[in-house]
Amino acid sequence: MQDQIRPPVDDRPEGELPPARGHVSQGVLDALRGPVGSPVPGPASVRAADPLGDDLQLALYLCYELHYRGFDGVAPAWEWDPGLLALRRAVEDRFLAELRDRTEGRPDVADALEELLVEPVDGDGVSHYLRDEGELWQLREYAAQRSLYHLKEADPHAWVIPRLRGRAKAAFVAVEYDEFGGGRPERVHARLFADLMADLGLDTRYGRYLDHAPAEMLANVNLMSLLGLHRAHRGALVGHFATVEVTSSPGSRRLAEAMRRTGAGAAAEHFYAEHVTADAVHEQIVRRDVIGGLLADEPGLAPDVAFGIAATVHLEDRLGTLLLDAWREGATSLRKPL
Repeated sequence: MQDQIRPPVDDRPEGELPPARGHVSQGVLDALRGPVGSPVPGPASVRAADPLGDDLQLALYLCYELHYRGFDGVAPAWEWDPGLLALRRAVEDRFLAELRDRTEGRPDVADALEELLVEPVDGDGVSHYLRDEGELWQLREYAAQRSLYHLKEADPHAWVIPRLRGRAKAAFVAVEYDEFGGGRPERVHARLFADLMADLGLDTRYGRYLDHAPAEMLANVNLMSLLGLHRAHRGALVGHFATVEVTSSPGSRRLAEAMRRTGAGAAAEHFYAEHVTADAVHEQIVRRDVIGGLLADEPGLAPDVAFGIAATVHLEDRLGTLLLDAWREGATSLRKPL
């Protein structure tokens, strides 16, 4: 069955601008379709919008994508347009303020890491659901949403490398080296995820499912980009990185089992099986040397690392709730079905 639906892997950008989801994102799209310097919505337009809602999250995603592969027909110079940057800053401020409010009273770094390391006996998250009762159509939806992250996996984190030094930098780069395939293009994790998508009969083009993904997924990707692009948030970016690596191995084991149980395909199972072993090692390096090295050099960043962990967990929990609520009702978790 998989051989019949599997398309060739294609890692070219999808490249098309998506439809708007509100006033702010419409203004950004209108500007990007015109010459550089075209008017963009003013920062005041951001105040009335939901900081975690579709409109602002799409607007932010569009701004950030200019720092990655961009869009067909959009001039590269838009990346540093002062008006667009002013709007982006206003959206970022709303986004961060909301996350800080929602994670108030968060634990310190040591306690936060300890919580991440504890696997609940009666866990009921997305990976548990997919392992135990998920259907192939739900795995396809999950992969389509996650493609917004996994097809740029490790890229947002790489921005922090020049902002680290010594032990933290060396350890961080060691982990990133694995994420980028250890020098072998066919082993780059983004390529492995494209192979997974092909097994599931999904379009492997970068950014293809942007219009399908709800705000909850966009917010997860936007957080990485926001933290990576700002030197001031290097501590929070390390906290995000640690959360991903510490929680990846057990979740990947369950997802590999889900792929095997549903007959998703060898490449689909392999992507997660690869992360079980690799991220178990990464988790120890990140805790001991990346966080340990960073805080030895800059102990004042400890609250930022803790915020990065808490914000990542909060946004992942919101996405998990959306997915499970939809799937348990037999409904799609996407803005439009595949």
